[in-house]
Amino acid sequence: MPLPTTRASRLIPAAPDAVWNALMDPEILVRWLPPGDMTGRMHAFDGRVGGGFEMSLYYPEGETGHVGKTAEREDRTRVRFAAITPGRRVVWAVLFDTDAPALKGEMTITVSLEPAEGGTRVTFLSENLPPGLRPADNKEGSKESLKKLAGWFGG
Repeated sequence: MPLPTTRASRLIPAAPDAVWNALMDPEILVRWLPPGDMTGRMHAFDGRVGGGFEMSLYYPEGETGHVGKTAEREDRTRVRFAAITPGRRVVWAVLFDTDAPALKGEMTITVSLEPAEGGTRVTFLSENLPPGLRPADNKEGSKESLKKLAGWFGG
């Protein structure tokens, strides 16, 4: 049985080159990728195929209802750049730093950029979600990240 897939897309009010820069600049990426009220910390970044990044996402202090995958308030991920087509597409191979068996396994997120009227259409295609990651939560998190990305550009 194939593992779940989610897709989220949004028009970002910026040219593809500017959006690409927001994907490949660790100081910008850490500001918009954490969904919703989460914050991020970039631990390492190597922007070439075979490289990648390691990032922690933190749930807000005092917020209830969330259990971090790595620690009480933290989701730490290791992301390998599986493929890069500059200005068009990047494929992230994502592993959670966790002891939870249901969250083990590599999921793939393909981030695609398409020129569109009014900016760039950015799509997150998440495939092979681990069994412990609810597809609805993954899709909502992707939408929230894309909303923050649009906000980075004033949208």
